[in-house]
Amino acid sequence: MSSKSKKDVDFNSTIDPYAQREAEKYENPIPSRELILSALEHAGKPLSRVDIAEAFSLENEDDLEALRRRLRAMERDGQLLFNRGQQYCLVNNKDLIVGRIIGHPDGFGFVRPDDGSDDLYLSPREMNPLLHNDRAMVRVAGIDKKGRREGAVVEILERNTHQIVGRLYKEDGFTYVVPDNKNIAQTLLVLKGGAGKAKQGQIVIAEIVDQPTKLRQPIGRIIEVLGDHLAPGMEIEMAIRTHELPHLWPEELLEEIKSLSAEVPESAKENRVDLRNLALVTIDGEDARDFDDAVYCKRTPKGWKLLVAIADVRIMCRLIVNWIKKLKIAVLRSIFLNKSSDVAGNIIERFMFAQS
Repeated sequence: MSSKSKKDVDFNSTIDPYAQREAEKYENPIPSRELILSALEHAGKPLSRVDIAEAFSLENEDDLEALRRRLRAMERDGQLLFNRGQQYCLVNNKDLIVGRIIGHPDGFGFVRPDDGSDDLYLSPREMNPLLHNDRAMVRVAGIDKKGRREGAVVEILERNTHQIVGRLYKEDGFTYVVPDNKNIAQTLLVLKGGAGKAKQGQIVIAEIVDQPTKLRQPIGRIIEVLGDHLAPGMEIEMAIRTHELPHLWPEELLEEIKSLSAEVPESAKENRVDLRNLALVTIDGEDARDFDDAVYCKRTPKGWKLLVAIADVRIMCRLIVNWIKKLKIAVLRSIFLNKSSDVAGNIIERFMFAQS
């Protein structure tokens, strides 16, 4: 048995009990989170990234970059704290709680703990440096008048709001944006000259260049003007941008469909009857998003003849499946908003034949 004390353990020779797991997950494995925590515990003091790298004899650039990413992830997940001395230290899990920030229109907020325990109340003062959906580490500072645990911010672990959608205002020499998201109570101050061509009252997208602090609101610049307030469809556009839903067709898809012509290929007409020259009447409702069912009726010597035309999209199934894989939510969004690109819309329309 070695005579070394717990504090004297040489981690250069320590075997990582999770080495196999790390080797299976990463091409170039480094010490596991558990081993890093153990090293800090044995050191008994905060360590810099350089100290930790030296403790594990990590020298090449790939290993050092992997370590940097791992330490940052551990900080983000609340396993480590990064202090003002640029050192990493252990977290006392009994006193500190990590969770997601939930803002309130009245300025206060809550921390929803990762462990599923009850939310902690954050006063407007504690919410000053935070935005809705950020992640933070807080300590229990007391119990408020309603019997709720009240938190005090220890560390902001992750910033998750980088753009704000809202209405632009210009007053008394200042330009600011009032967020559409009611969970964000702070207005965003626009940099001098950062409003571009945006006009008073328009709906804009602002990019945050400086996150809020305890003493000031977030600062940003206008990167896109969505349009005038209450313009048709504006509510949907605002919701899409606020929740950061995909709304652009991928370049690779647009490149792929360039080869499709404006004419229906002869191969698509095989075993089909082209009914596009008939005065078909749709039987879909007025508010339908697609009009793929129609009827045509005409008088004949033997009576009335009814044609029921139903779009057969089987020929497009392979392409459609490929699109869905590439577009994911963007496809559903486009269908919902009826804002599919002209190219996509024309492709579907060209293949609307009734099967003979």
